[in-house]
Amino acid sequence: MKILGLVGWSGAGKTTLLTAMLPWLVARGLSVSTVKHAHHGFDIDHPGKDSHRHRVAGAREVMVASGDRWALLHETRGEPDGLADLLARLSPVDLVLVEGFKSQCRVKIEVFRPSLGKPALWPDDPDIVAVASDAPLEVGRRPLPDVTLLDVADPGLIAAWAWRHLAASGPANVALQGAA
Repeated sequence: MKILGLVGWSGAGKTTLLTAMLPWLVARGLSVSTVKHAHHGFDIDHPGKDSHRHRVAGAREVMVASGDRWALLHETRGEPDGLADLLARLSPVDLVLVEGFKSQCRVKIEVFRPSLGKPALWPDDPDIVAVASDAPLEVGRRPLPDVTLLDVADPGLIAAWAWRHLAASGPANVALQGAA
């Protein structure tokens, strides 16, 4: 399984880019899954629903299934899983796009918009292999690291570049940090 992280500040457009890249990748026959990091607690289960009642009563996992889809809710009980643990739960696919988990992915594209007024991550993160931006990168006095600049407005180009990069990098370059 190839793994590509999309990282950047909140509001930079990570989700927008990911959802625009997906159709390009799927149209070329790739199977793609996604993992999204949420900074705050989230709930897809609501009070009054049977599945919520199961969780509140103490179930460690609750699976909700219909003829169209199924979802597995897993309570961490204060022990959140790392990205490697989460990826191990996914069915095998060609590519997993990971939004967030910026310290756990080894191959990442930063979505960077200078207009947010936040500093770029790429100068200090050697695992960022490309930056998708809507403006030229300014490095000041720092030497330009080995990073590719991509136009965030062209998700097809970004998807094509990313897949070529991952295919050429071999398995060692897509391993997770801290994974065996």
